[in-house]
Amino acid sequence: MATTPPAENPQSPSSASSSKPSQPLSSSRTSHLFNTPPHRLHLSSPSSSPSSRVIYSDRFIPSRLGSNFALFDIGGDGSKDSNSSPYAAVLRSVIFGSDHGVVPPETPDRCSSSPSSASSSSFSTPRRNIFRFKAEVPRYSAYSAGFNDDVLPEVVPNQPKASRKVSKSPYKVLDAPALQDDFYLNLVDWSSHNVLAVGLGNCVYLWNACSSKVTKLCDFGVDDSVCSVGWAQRGTHLAVGTSLGKLQIWDASRCRRIRTMEGHRLRVGALAWSSSVLSSGSRDKSILQRDIRAQDDFVSKLTGHKSEVCGLKWSYDNRQLASGGNDNRLFVWNKHSNQPVLKYCEHTAAVKAIAWSPHAHGLLASGGGTADRCIRFWNTTANSHLNCIDTGSQVCNLVWSKNVNEIVSTHGYSQNQIIIWRYPAMSKVAALTGHTFRVLYLAISPDGQTIVTGAGDETLRFWNVFPSPKYQNTVSQIGAFSLGRTHIR
Repeated sequence: MATTPPAENPQSPSSASSSKPSQPLSSSRTSHLFNTPPHRLHLSSPSSSPSSRVIYSDRFIPSRLGSNFALFDIGGDGSKDSNSSPYAAVLRSVIFGSDHGVVPPETPDRCSSSPSSASSSSFSTPRRNIFRFKAEVPRYSAYSAGFNDDVLPEVVPNQPKASRKVSKSPYKVLDAPALQDDFYLNLVDWSSHNVLAVGLGNCVYLWNACSSKVTKLCDFGVDDSVCSVGWAQRGTHLAVGTSLGKLQIWDASRCRRIRTMEGHRLRVGALAWSSSVLSSGSRDKSILQRDIRAQDDFVSKLTGHKSEVCGLKWSYDNRQLASGGNDNRLFVWNKHSNQPVLKYCEHTAAVKAIAWSPHAHGLLASGGGTADRCIRFWNTTANSHLNCIDTGSQVCNLVWSKNVNEIVSTHGYSQNQIIIWRYPAMSKVAALTGHTFRVLYLAISPDGQTIVTGAGDETLRFWNVFPSPKYQNTVSQIGAFSLGRTHIR
């Protein structure tokens, strides 16, 4: 059985390092996205000849009728051999390129084989093609005279877009006194109504991201404490798990408790909603399935873990429940079985970090604790292990972006960092630091652009990490009424 990692030495929380004014928290929150404008093919226009003329040309083939052959001392009536003329040689060269067997007329081989080589010795030919080809669509310009290199068209090559910029500093910091430094708890969650719930000691506080208003929801007194919080997918219902094994459902909009549910013998450290079904994981090694519409406290009991259940996540289609435990196991359940349908035992430490991909059906990510340090990816549809990434640090949380195919991981021993990964390459988009303790808590805003992280340094830090769904740089309304560091209570 895996053991709990040793507690870190407490350190003074770092102050907010954001240099820009805080902005209000809302669905328009976005991280800055710098995109290089798409390059277009530019054809420069040469200087026109003294005599005005109109050039007619097809998209691919120059118009013979519209060409002024007199400029090249070539008869348009075919009296001269057009195949041996300098104009024909240059035309073939620029249309087909030198790699098609057509050699510019000034080369020794071409000059020796052409009867008009002597007369073309003073003919200036370009050192590169006049007509440029891009994206399999040839483009060209008709020049009046001279073939001067200075007026050759400049084609801007395709260049990779600039990578998205992610601010390395949190734009807002909240003091969160008594935020516990316990790997197995889940004390932060963000609702679809843009309200952040935080468990601090024996109390639950709500922070409205639009108005920055703080509300104390409940107080369990000295005999009990908060171990987990979880918002329903829709509405204003908040589930709160406690150290005594109780589970309470609150209507946050009215600050009123709806009901209290029993069933667990020890603390409830993990919660996950699926419509009206609420799953709770406990230190008693069990998972209880609760239907808040039913009169009974729970409708089924899932057994299989050999130690504390510390991670729970329902898939986006609400068909599969993933659970992680201190027994280093990752299980996948469905709604019709009391035993896991899939068992993954590759992790070598506690599995708290779990995230389902919103972009691919059955794609699951999991992270291991201090002795493991790996993020693993699974295809639960094919029951296969896809990939394993050694992060070098304890993996505390995972969350998948719904706007882009990227995933965020938060870490503990020893770097206490936040990493944004690009999936499936698993290349690092950014690594964020600032917390002085393990980054044990993570939640994402309803618009999918902002994350909040919590740590034992008793701070909550807000980061702009993802673009908006439409990649628009909009003015955020998160935290406009607060600048710098404030208090959650």
